Amino acid sequence: MSIFELAQNFLSAIDPTELKVLNETFTKAIVETLLMTVISTIITVIIGAPLGLLAVSTAKDGLTPNKVVNQILSVALNIGRSIPFIILIVAIIPLTRFIMGTTLGWHAALVPLTISAVPFFARLVETNVRSVDPGKIEAARMMGATRLGIMFDIQIRESLPSLVQSVTVLAISLLGYSAMAGTIGAGGLGQLAINYGYTRFMPTVMAVSVIAVVVIVQIMQMIGDMISRLVDHR
Repeated sequence: MSIFELAQNFLSAIDPTELKVLNETFTKAIVETLLMTVISTIITVIIGAPLGLLAVSTAKDGLTPNKVVNQILSVALNIGRSIPFIILIVAIIPLTRFIMGTTLGWHAALVPLTISAVPFFARLVETNVRSVDPGKIEAARMMGATRLGIMFDIQIRESLPSLVQSVTVLAISLLGYSAMAGTIGAGGLGQLAINYGYTRFMPTVMAVSVIAVVVIVQIMQMIGDMISRLVDHR
């Protein structure tokens, strides 16, 4: 039996009501999920990466040690990471409404997604940069390299493959968060699975939503692995 025939048999076995729901909402749900994930990932990287670098630079053995700044930043990142996402969404509803003008739709979900992910990614960046061989940094200092030069040419360049993998982890995590955001009207595959798969007892809709998420995750991981290999010049 060919794949085409298997697909036909599968579609014919689906309840007509569920098939109608998938035809009307599945593509839109995927697009909304991808928009939430990609845009929030980009914003998180833009904000989180400098915070991670600042945490490294102001540490005791960093390029610009500053105990006060480092401790304040560390506490802020720890607090941000300690709040469960589903609680954060509800807690910052007023802020979301103030920034986006609404709390519904995929674009409104960008606010809690970004706020929850920035501390997480900043810590990943900090860990990646700290793993760079201190001997290379010391050698660059002895050769008269500037602090910015050491940061970009040594710390970031040497840790770039790990940073790419961290961005991949971030994107996959945000994909999962976007599904949770669907429980409060953010759209996407999460809302499709909850509103139809769970609330209206449509198992096929639930299964298709789960499969779509798994496929997207696999594609993200493959792309991340490929880019990580390309930028690895060590």
